Parts: sequence; C-alpha cells; structure tokens
Amino acid sequence: MAINLKEDIKPISYIKTNAAEMMKYVNERKNPIVITQNGEAKAVLVDIETYQKTQDAFALLNIIRLGENDIKNGKTRPADEVFLDLRKKIIKND
Repeated sequence: MAINLKEDIKPISYIKTNAAEMMKYVNERKNPIVITQNGEAKAVLVDIETYQKTQDAFALLNIIRLGENDIKNGKTRPADEVFLDLRKKIIKND
C-alpha cells in the first residue's frame, strides 16, 4: 500500500467535488488518500476495512504493552501455577 504521490494526494477542494469517486477509489485500491489544505497534509481518507485492521492492530499492541508493564512490575506468575488454579476452579464449578 505505497502512496502514489500523483494520485493519492488531493486538495480538500478536489475531495469536496469528487467525494463519491474518492470513496470508490480508496475502497477499490485500498490506497489511502492524503487530503491537503493550503498545501499542507491535514487528513487521510482510508477504506473502512483498512481502518478496522489498523484499529485491531493498535488494540493488540496495547495488550502487549500492558503485558510488558506487568512483567516489568513483577505482576506475573508461572504458567503451571495459573493452570493449576484454573483446573481447581473448573473442578469446583462442575
């Protein structure tokens, strides 16, 4: 998903007059469009599938970060100890 500088950077005025075409473009090609205002990049138009995948990736990275913080702060237990506790709870609830 490399940005094509000629096709994937558009001024806001172009986006306003060609919104349907631009949405079709990002959905078909899966390429984001960088939207400029007064010559500066201000926003990105991206298809919903790519957006969702990006959000999912950020959520996973956050979970990893939380786990790393737990390790750093000594909030961990050996896996066999955790599994033993889980087995006890399962047997208790049966």
